[in-house]
Amino acid sequence: MTASLPTHVEAASPHVMNTYGRLPIALSHGQGCRVWDVNGKSYLDALGGIAVNTLGHNHPELVPALQDQLTKLIHCSNYYHVPLQETLAAKLVELSGLENVFFCSTGLEANEAALKLARKFGHDKGIDFPETVVFETAFHGRSIATLSATGNPKVQAHFGPLVEGFIRVPINNIDALKRATAGNPNVVAVFVEAIQGEGGVHPMNDGYLRELREVCDANDWLLMIDEVQCGMGRTGKWFAHQWSGIKPDVMPLAKGLGSGVPIGAVVTGPKAAHIFQPGNHGTTFGGNPLAMRAGVETIRIMEKDALLLNAATVGEHLRSAFVRELQGLPGIKDIRGRGLMLGIELSVPCAELVTRSADNGLLISVTADRVIRLVPSLIMTTVEADEVVAILAPLIKQLLQEKAPA
Repeated sequence: MTASLPTHVEAASPHVMNTYGRLPIALSHGQGCRVWDVNGKSYLDALGGIAVNTLGHNHPELVPALQDQLTKLIHCSNYYHVPLQETLAAKLVELSGLENVFFCSTGLEANEAALKLARKFGHDKGIDFPETVVFETAFHGRSIATLSATGNPKVQAHFGPLVEGFIRVPINNIDALKRATAGNPNVVAVFVEAIQGEGGVHPMNDGYLRELREVCDANDWLLMIDEVQCGMGRTGKWFAHQWSGIKPDVMPLAKGLGSGVPIGAVVTGPKAAHIFQPGNHGTTFGGNPLAMRAGVETIRIMEKDALLLNAATVGEHLRSAFVRELQGLPGIKDIRGRGLMLGIELSVPCAELVTRSADNGLLISVTADRVIRLVPSLIMTTVEADEVVAILAPLIKQLLQEKAPA
């Protein structure tokens, strides 16, 4: 007998740890860019599981592929070869121009592995206390090491002492980075998001990424580019740094790689590809056959359906529509992003827009207190993008009017 699913939302959930400020919504099922809650209400999903559901919900090709894999092999340990790992790794190497891949289960794991690579890279060079350059407003995860690399004091609070070995600098300022590292023989890496997601959708300038590449080459540092949220086609290229024409030495991935199935990866170039040796790093669930099948099928469908082009086209349509509706209004600080990764920064806190949007049938998030973040599935159409604007723009205007100085 199949267990019945819950059909209502309790005011409190006493058996689940209270770590999220949840909305009083329980989702039941989805189709494309729409989801329905247990009460039958429909929502247009402009959050995509926080940039995870690349192919939307209930994709007609992904679901049968995963069902097929479930009948074969869900998990086996990394004591054995997993052929689908090589299939997916070869594809990621082809798309990135890098050399090899380590598979894990989450973006946090991928970023943790990148930090370990940097540490071992330094120790292999005889550096006893290796240091990594990280950035203001960055977000790399919630483990103690990735939290230490993160630039948000709010999420770091109450978890000290943090891990040492990080030098923090402002974004898009190469002179500041050079000043902060001048004469320091312990620097081994620069760790940067091509577009900061949780930090407020802050893109690194293409020219700045090229400057970082030059500085890392000149000093024999690793350039590590976190593509966990902005990668996998979201900006209109496979990886957001590719707009700058450079290659990183280390590239953590996750989120959209499995279109909802948990998967993480660290893709490395020649300088980092052979730092780890057997016994240096590992994972229990990473690289299991189900996750690998999800990654292989996600990329296959993305290529077949030209979803990079769709992300670029629909993303620009969405951005332009918000510019027409909002730019120049008092309280609108910036409308920024690339492809289907868009941030609308207000001059006032706007967390209440998450609830107001949901009440009007639209799922969004607010990050960094004042930035509305839109990261929908890459299958979104221009019609659906127009619907996002039609719902959200009036809510933004209303909020700004409410909070306008008297």
